[in-house]
Amino acid sequence: MTRGTTDARSRAVALLARREHSRRELERKLRSKGFESGEVTAAIEDLADRGWQGDARFADTLVRTRVAGGYGPLRIRMELEQHGVEAAAGEAAMADVADWRGLACDVARRRWSAGLLRSDHAQRRKAVEFLVRRGFAPDDAHAAIADLSDPA
Repeated sequence: MTRGTTDARSRAVALLARREHSRRELERKLRSKGFESGEVTAAIEDLADRGWQGDARFADTLVRTRVAGGYGPLRIRMELEQHGVEAAAGEAAMADVADWRGLACDVARRRWSAGLLRSDHAQRRKAVEFLVRRGFAPDDAHAAIADLSDPA
């Protein structure tokens, strides 16, 4: 390993110590620090071989964090794509979430009272729009609000 590769690897380890990064993120950050393409590639390959960096691992962490934050599958897929995670790795990470509609219900329940949604059509519309902006499918958003505002 050359000195440049060792320096790039050290910088990448420091970045990974703070939080998980996708391969594309690490490449971009290391190149912005002036490391050459070959050094960056060698450093990231070394980290991947050691199991310290992987897009699947990054995807698992991002999905878990975003689900806990109340985000839906559409938003999470978009974010994974922006980070350069392959679709297969992203879908594998998202497969662990079995019930997106249930998550949408939980998010709505935390945000609004059922009584308010039962009595106010404008609030129901705003609630559905909120869930759609958070990345839930419109069908799931409508069903979640209907479940929450149903008096039974």
